Amino acid sequence: MKLFLIRHAQSTNNALAENPVNLEEYTASREAEPPLTEIGLRQAQLLADYLAATQASDGTQDPKPHVDEGYSFTQLYCSPMLRTLQTAWPISQAMGLQPEVWIDIHEHGGIFSGDPKTDSVVMAYGLTRQQMAEQFPRYRLPETLATRGWWRGGYEEMEECYARAQRVADTLRTWAPERSEARIAFVSHGTFLDALIKALLGHDFASQLYYTHYNTAITRIDFTPRGFLLLRYLNRIEHLPATLITR
Repeated sequence: MKLFLIRHAQSTNNALAENPVNLEEYTASREAEPPLTEIGLRQAQLLADYLAATQASDGTQDPKPHVDEGYSFTQLYCSPMLRTLQTAWPISQAMGLQPEVWIDIHEHGGIFSGDPKTDSVVMAYGLTRQQMAEQFPRYRLPETLATRGWWRGGYEEMEECYARAQRVADTLRTWAPERSEARIAFVSHGTFLDALIKALLGHDFASQLYYTHYNTAITRIDFTPRGFLLLRYLNRIEHLPATLITR
């Protein structure tokens, strides 16, 4: 089984963080549910075009050395956050896939505004089932998606994010023997992807190590028949021109 981890395209919060503002100003200005920027929409389309270009016309993988056997995803999952839903859309169109929303691969913290350090978090619940279905009609939605929104409200601490990443990693390990031919793609988030990679590779969550991803960067991990994992590549962004590389 091959796992492709993709970070979402640039969001309005990402763009805000690129500016030289201090943490307090960023926290006060960030959005609870940030959409993609114009740059982010361009990044997502460039990513989709790049992924589609590696597929053969019959849908099989096109083994070009410079793209390491191509991509040719068989399944596409995304988090329930707006920026990942938007990033997955052109990928699904270009590759002929139906995205499936997986709540557990959302970003650390959840849907919130305010400052968690001062207990001034404002409650928010994310997109409702109806909103998600209207904006992304082809997506497969989980049965657990609540009518008022998928998030429980409040702020998720890092320990909870690490536990969630471990659950996802455990699920993937159980899938691997039965889905040996699967090429699974996640459209997720920077901090969660770092936690998931650590969970998969058995690293200490608290270690002074961070697996970084630029917006729309791709990482590949292979599950081998003998149970060990291969980190094939990390943070690949060859689909982006230098002017569109963002954090």
